[in-house]
Amino acid sequence: MDCQSRTRTLQVFDTELSADTVEWCPIPEWSHIVACGTYQLQKSDDTTAEECTAPSRIGRLYLFHCNTQRSFSPPLTETQRIDTPAILDLKWCHVPISEHPLLGMATAGGEIKLYKLTEPKKGTCVLECELSTVLGPDRLALSLDWSTGRGESNDVRVVSSDSTGSLTVLSLGEASLTAECQWKAHDFEAWISAFSYWDTQVIYSGGDDCKLKGWDLRMGPTFPTFTSKRHTMGVCSIHSNPHREHILATGSYDENVLIWDGRNMKQPLSETAVGGGVWRLKWHPNHEHLLLAACMHNDFHILHCQQAIDGQDAPCPILASYILHNSLAYGADWSRLPLSYSAPPSPQEPPKTSVGLSESGGHLRIQYESPTASFDTSLEDDSGRYVPEPESSAPEPPTLSVKDSESLSCLLATCSFYDHMLHVWRWDWTPEEKQEAPVPAHSS
Repeated sequence: MDCQSRTRTLQVFDTELSADTVEWCPIPEWSHIVACGTYQLQKSDDTTAEECTAPSRIGRLYLFHCNTQRSFSPPLTETQRIDTPAILDLKWCHVPISEHPLLGMATAGGEIKLYKLTEPKKGTCVLECELSTVLGPDRLALSLDWSTGRGESNDVRVVSSDSTGSLTVLSLGEASLTAECQWKAHDFEAWISAFSYWDTQVIYSGGDDCKLKGWDLRMGPTFPTFTSKRHTMGVCSIHSNPHREHILATGSYDENVLIWDGRNMKQPLSETAVGGGVWRLKWHPNHEHLLLAACMHNDFHILHCQQAIDGQDAPCPILASYILHNSLAYGADWSRLPLSYSAPPSPQEPPKTSVGLSESGGHLRIQYESPTASFDTSLEDDSGRYVPEPESSAPEPPTLSVKDSESLSCLLATCSFYDHMLHVWRWDWTPEEKQEAPVPAHSS
């Protein structure tokens, strides 16, 4: 059985400031709500060396309402924008708190802020700042994750990582956000922190020291339960699979996605090269084997991970790629809104052209890979266009399982940094039965 896979752009929105995180609300009653966060570094041109201070980092939080029923109108409608310190990460709590969705925000001011989604009048939703706490002085909050990934509402906590290499676990009370513990976890920036959704006493973290670590809060955070150096560059994305116990996905500046079994962190189940640093990974909200990857210089990809999580030691084939952003691919998330398979036709989207190193001399340019000024070099041609490195050969197509026998349509949102763009797009996948040989016509 073969398959057909197609991506189609539904809307493009200019966020004005550099966009780096986008999140759909995971709670069914509010699944039409999506938030996007931005980050802008401001430098003063007229400041003398003596007066020079840390650059100003500003941000903006956007809130949108999505309506997929309007066939000939853009699905997103902006309902609110809030100027904030620069935003590094956004995550919705997976369950309502006091009957309201909560959105967590990690800022360049070292704060974790919680916004409550309210409906002041029917059909209109807005965010109100409910709680906030400062992780510590002279640090940027880089990531956050909720302990509620499997929809369990008891003992709601937040874990955050910051630019000093520290992790902080916060407990959510009725009117407070309190630090339970904080510890030094990495030598440099701790880019990412995440709960194991199956055992929320277990936390994973990744840092610019190229290390992936595990922590068990029952044992205290003095020593990690494991330290892996399997990634060869900074570890910047981790996501626990909410459908399959023990399964973990990690991504790194080394341009590889690794799938792990949490019971054996000495060796990953699979390794897949995706051609760009992996800033964010998101498991599909309903399908255990689908993984969305934001790959910085190499766009957004949907990976088929069934063989890997079944322990077959195979790379994860790429089912679909979304290539229409023109800048660093940072924010990405699946929507839970249902879509019918049929959809209005869209114009043919132009293919993305690549210039191989043999076709163009090119020259190196510093490319800032993260808002906090970690950088890498990239190749560009004489016109200033990014020249990607030669791609490796495509993996073999996946062996289709029973769960793949029906058509699938998904709504996604992705955002890119320097061009400050938010895209909403759909992915349609359907199996295609091999056509039967035509019956020869009878001669007269």
